[in-house]
Amino acid sequence: MVAPVYENKDELVLIRFGFEIDIDCTAPVPMLLALCTHPTVEGRLIGEDYVRVPDECQIRTYDDQFQNRITRIVATSGATKLWSDCVIEIDAQPDVQVPTAQQHSIPDLPDEVLQHLLASRYCDSDNLINDAWSLFGNTPEGWDRVLAITQFVHQHVTFGYQFGRASKTASEVFREKTGVCRDFAHLSISFCRAMNIPARYASGYLGDIGVPYSGAGDFCAWFEVFLGGRWHTFDARYNIPRAGRILMVRGSDAADVAMITSFGDYRLEYFRVWTDKLEDGLEDAAILEMLQSRPDSEPLVFPSSARLA
Repeated sequence: MVAPVYENKDELVLIRFGFEIDIDCTAPVPMLLALCTHPTVEGRLIGEDYVRVPDECQIRTYDDQFQNRITRIVATSGATKLWSDCVIEIDAQPDVQVPTAQQHSIPDLPDEVLQHLLASRYCDSDNLINDAWSLFGNTPEGWDRVLAITQFVHQHVTFGYQFGRASKTASEVFREKTGVCRDFAHLSISFCRAMNIPARYASGYLGDIGVPYSGAGDFCAWFEVFLGGRWHTFDARYNIPRAGRILMVRGSDAADVAMITSFGDYRLEYFRVWTDKLEDGLEDAAILEMLQSRPDSEPLVFPSSARLA
């Protein structure tokens, strides 16, 4: 894998990140929103990182079993705007590479890691055991095996929003050879678990930092594996180490950390995400002034978007 070109590899960078989501409900709808940064994110926040909602919405937050910060709301009838906008100062290093990281035997794994060896809602690794061992059984254990899995999924699956569906499992991704970023992650996780490598789902912000512009912003899913006594980041969608990831949520799979879990019907009317590197040397006062208004950015979903169909 080749790292992206980035000129400030040993320096901190400022990244503005946020979202704007418009929904419409015919009646009040309770919702769980997985839209905050994870408490383990390293970096200095400038501004406030929380989900803004209209004054009339009931709202509170809690931490789930994976330490994700979940926002509980009751969206009112009619239009509701959800948004957040913040700046973080973080290290510009791409995903850390540790080729010497070794695979643990099952008896040597920490207790809290064992759950990430099991099949889950979207990661039906039990249905992929024979395929996994046929494809990767001759690869060296540890880092090289995860690289082989990541490379295979990257080449095997074609990305496209038209291929996404809420019920799609890893084995279906494997058969259909199509999906969105969460499907790349689910298939990779399932192959890892099928070969006794603990793997978990992760999602967050990932802007075009050090790489060419890729279009309208979106949240991004990747996966993490437990090797050599710690968790490591891999990304089968892009298959290169990337700089500027801002973690929002972790879980067994996307069922644990859906962007919006609703207990009633709603319509997504508008959706945009920004993850933009700011110029170096900006003072906090200038950043806070900037945050008084949301940035211009291309929406991924709008009322006439085919993604709503």
